[in-house]
Amino acid sequence: MEDLTFEQAMQRLEEIVSLLEAGKAPLNESMALFEEGTKLSAYLSQLLDTAEQKVTMITVRDGAETEIPFDTQEGE
Repeated sequence: MEDLTFEQAMQRLEEIVSLLEAGKAPLNESMALFEEGTKLSAYLSQLLDTAEQKVTMITVRDGAETEIPFDTQEGE
């Protein structure tokens, strides 16, 4: 699953949701789709958490904007 991009994983998750909502898949296939969807959801959440950690916070100090990495504590 790590070889999927965010967009590919999201697209597959949307496909799974559509298939499950249609309700036409047999029970065993629905369970497999649900399990795959759960794994994709966790993977997407992990990707978003990683991206969030890379976000730069912008603060105003002495009238000037200063970039501070998201994971850096002020004063370091």
